[in-house]
Order: sequence, then C-alpha cells, then structure tokens
Amino acid sequence: MQGLFDKNWVLTGLLALGLTGLLVFVLWLLHLIWMLGYRRIDEMNLDREAGKGIWRVLFARGRLPYLLRAGWRLLRWGVTLVLLDVYLIFVSRLFPSTTGLNAYITELTLKPLRSFRDGFIEFIPDLFFILVTIVLTIAALKFLRVLFYEIGVGRIKIPGFYSDWAVPTYKLARFLMVVMVVVVIFPYLPGGKSPAAQGITIFLGVLVSLGSSSAVSNVIAGVILTYTRAFKIGDYVKIGSAVGNVVEKNFLITRVRTVKNETITIPNATVQGSEVVNYSRMTGHMALYLYTSVTIGYDTPWPIVHELLLNAARATNNIVADPLPYVLQTALNDFYVTYEINAATSEPDLMVWTYSDLHQNIQVQFNQAGVEIMSPHYTSLRDGNTITVPAGHRPATYRAPAFHLQFSADRNRNKPE
Repeated sequence: MQGLFDKNWVLTGLLALGLTGLLVFVLWLLHLIWMLGYRRIDEMNLDREAGKGIWRVLFARGRLPYLLRAGWRLLRWGVTLVLLDVYLIFVSRLFPSTTGLNAYITELTLKPLRSFRDGFIEFIPDLFFILVTIVLTIAALKFLRVLFYEIGVGRIKIPGFYSDWAVPTYKLARFLMVVMVVVVIFPYLPGGKSPAAQGITIFLGVLVSLGSSSAVSNVIAGVILTYTRAFKIGDYVKIGSAVGNVVEKNFLITRVRTVKNETITIPNATVQGSEVVNYSRMTGHMALYLYTSVTIGYDTPWPIVHELLLNAARATNNIVADPLPYVLQTALNDFYVTYEINAATSEPDLMVWTYSDLHQNIQVQFNQAGVEIMSPHYTSLRDGNTITVPAGHRPATYRAPAFHLQFSADRNRNKPE
C-alpha cells in the first residue's frame, strides 16, 4: 500500500514536472512568435500618414508602428496570463492538498468574467439607447453641415440670414448638440449613476463656473461680433490702437496682422468693448475718404491753398477720381488757417502707403508754389532769415526779408529847463 502511494506521488510529480516543462516550451515558442511579429511590424512600410480627421491624428507619421507594437505586447501579456492560469488550475488538481487552491483560482478567473457578462447583459438596453442617440445626432449633424454649406455658398437663401453666418452658426449648433448629447447619455453609461460619478460631475461644474468666466465672456462677445457682422477675415480694420488685416476670428479671440507684419491677438471681450473701424466695409458701398491737415498763414490766399492740396491729391497713387477730392477749412486760428484735404481711395489695405504718398505730394506742390507749410507762430518776428522753401522752388525775384527800423530824435530830451 505504501509502495502504491509512493508510486502515485512519483507519477503525480512527473506529470506536474511535464506540465511545467510544457508551459516553459509554450512560453518560449510564444516568445519566438512575438519576436517575429515585432520584426514583421518593423519591416512593414507604415511610416506614412493615414486617414483624415481623428484618424489622421491617431495614425500620424511614425505613430502607427508604435501602436501596433503596443497592441502586440498587450496581447502577449494577455496570452501569458491565460496560460499561467490554466497551468495553475491543472497542477493544483494533481495534488489533494491543493484542491481548495484549484477552486479558488477557478473562482478568481471566472468571477470577473461572470461580472462582465452580467453587467453587459444589464447594460444592453442602455447601450441601445446610447447607440440610437449617437446615430441620430450624427445624422442631424450631417444634415446641418449640408444645409449650412448650401447657405454659405449662396444656393439656399434665407431672408435676414447672411451667408457669412453659415460656418459660425454650424459650429455653434454642433457644439451645443454635442454638449446636449453628452449630458443626455452620461447617466446611461456604466457607473454614470454612482455617487462617484455624481461627485465628479459636481466638481467639474464648480471648476468650470469658477475658472471660465473670462472664457465665457469672450465666447459671448465672439457670438455678438459674428452676428453683428462687425468684420470678417481679410478686412482691414482698426480695433483700439491695432490697425491691420484680420487673419483669424473665432469665438474666443481675434488676430490682426499690421503692416509691420506684427500679429496682435485681441480677446473678443476687449474687441466688443472697443471702437471697431472697418475700412474694407466702407469701400463696399461708398468711398473711403483719407484726410490730412496742413496749417497755412493768413498771408496766403485760400484759393491757392485749395488748388495746391487738390493737385497733391490728384497726383497720389490709389486716390480715385470719382468721387472728387475736396478741401475743408476746419479752423480759423489766431495766426493760421487749418486746411483739410479729403480724397477717396479704392485700396484701404494700402492706406499707410497712400498717406505717405499724399504727404510727399503736398510738400512737392507747396514747395513748387513757394508756399511755406508752417504754423506761423513766429513769422511776425521773422529776423531776416530766408524762408523754409527749398532754394530750387523760390521765385527768381525772391529777396530775404529784413527788419525795417525807424528812429526819431527827441530834440527836447537834453534841453536844460
């Protein structure tokens, strides 16, 4: 009897040893298979971008091989754990003293699977509701995208709804729909009704309320700016002290690029609180007038000044002939008159260069006519120096002015009384 018992132990030990050797062999074989898989992934031509949208982000250049290797490694560890679990179950059955361990290991293995199965069966109605909601939302978004695209290109016209509202309106509607769908389906997600999920929801709500007041004000200002049509991308505008072309506009910020190639980022709340001058919008229906002022003394007849300013405007690039330029006398000061030349332009984006050209032409016209561009606060005491007009533009008969002194003698001053 003792010999039979010893013989059974020997057979059991040999069987356990054989199972262990089989496990080691299978693990070694799997190692070879996995190394071959890694090598195959490295040899595949996957160094390219694939897809578009979110797939383009996920499978960007160089990222797809990394994801495949990570998935292959995860599969390897999963298979290894399953083999170890099966090995422990079979080995524990060989020895009477480990029968309880066998049942324990089996329970540890099957309990998560049963929980997953029961939870999935219970989740099927909620999953169906979530899928239906997502499908309907995607269909509605596709319909809205087509609708607003047709409005944007002008094939569908809605009275009072401008075509440049189409894209921002679609983005706003899409954002609101996605937020509403998330709010609707969140309670149907696994664990969505648990106290932990409710606590996280409250925490996120408080965090958003405390930290996004400025962001919300910028978004509201962005919506207002969009539907008031203050400006659009490409317009030449003046926002506060920033002057340039609008290069970006969204619900949070507006970016303006100046003529010096400076990019200025302005929060929409600041834009809404500032005066916005849209020079491009002015040229759409009526002329945009550029204006500048000169101050000339009363000794120069005003018709001459008017003619010189008008000639300077006509000689300036980007100044249109229709409507005609005109001159205003904006102030009659103590020593001089303020004249303002107004001229229309068709190129508001080039107004900086147009102003520079206009100022140059004003100097040329006045110098050729021998008229000083100077506020004559001191000309009443001119001490005989020549005028400031360049020598080449002075009249041939010009002579520098001089003081005229007159003396009168008091004959009775030194006469004795």
